Amino acid sequence: MTTTLRPEGDEHPWPGGGRSRRWQIRVNGRPVGGLRTTALPRGDQWWGEISELEVVEGRRRGRATIGALAAEEVLRGWGCSRVDVAVPADARAALGLARALGYTERMRNMAKRLTAPPELPPGLTVHRIGPSEYEEWLAEARAGYLADLTASGLTPAQARAKSDADHLQVLPRREATEGVALRQLRDAGGSTVGSLWVALRQGTGPDGGPLAWVMVVQVDEAHRRRGHGRALMLVAERECLAAGVHHLGLNVFSSNESAAALYTSLGYRVTLRVLGKPLY
Repeated sequence: MTTTLRPEGDEHPWPGGGRSRRWQIRVNGRPVGGLRTTALPRGDQWWGEISELEVVEGRRRGRATIGALAAEEVLRGWGCSRVDVAVPADARAALGLARALGYTERMRNMAKRLTAPPELPPGLTVHRIGPSEYEEWLAEARAGYLADLTASGLTPAQARAKSDADHLQVLPRREATEGVALRQLRDAGGSTVGSLWVALRQGTGPDGGPLAWVMVVQVDEAHRRRGHGRALMLVAERECLAAGVHHLGLNVFSSNESAAALYTSLGYRVTLRVLGKPLY
C-alpha cells in the first residue's frame, strides 16, 4: 500500500514571494484526504505551514502521519527552515499527532467575549503614546517580542526576521496607524508603569463581528507584581468596547506561564495552539 501526495489544483502565489498549494493524500492512487502547504518569507528565511489536514477515508491507519511527513518534504524543497501547524483547542487527535511528529507548542491563542467596560484600579490613568514616546516604546516592545520568540524555540536570526516583518506590517504609520490603540498606564505619582498595544480590527469574531487583538502588554520591570498587567488588560477591554468591538483575542507564548495564568483568571479561553519544529 503506497501513500503519496498529489497536487490538487494550481500553486497560488502569496504576498512577498510566498507560495501555497493544496494536495490530495492518495493511497494506491485513490484520494483519502488532503492538506495544504504554505511557504512565507521571514526576512532572508522561509517558514512553512501545514494546514487543512484531513483524512476522510481510512482514519487511524497512519495516513495523516504519512501525509504530514510528505508535506514537510515539500516545504524542505521550497527552502523552508522550519514548519508550524495550528491546532484548534478541541482537536485532541490533531494535537497528539503533532506532538508524536516532534512538534512542540510555541504559543496559544486565547479569546474572550466582552460585555461591560471594567473599572480600573484607583490611582491609575491612561495616556496615548504620541510621537515623543513612540521610539522608546517601540524599542522596549521589540526587545520583549524578541525574547518571547527566542524562548518559543526560534533562533535569534529567525526571531529578528519575524519581529521586523511583523512590526513593519502592523504599524506602517507608527503611532498614527489607524485602527490601533497605543496606550501608557501611569500611577498616581505620574510614573509610567506599563504600556499596551491593541489592534482594534484584526479579524472576525465568532458572531461575525470584528475581533480585536492584544499585540503587546508590557509592564516596566520596576513596577511588576503589583497588578499592573491585569490593569492593562482591563484598559484593552475598555478600548475595544469604546470602539464597538466585543471580542478580544491574544497570543501568549507557552514559555510565559504567568501571563497565561493571568489571562485565564480574566476569563480568556484557549482557542488555538501553534506548534512548530525546525526542518534542518
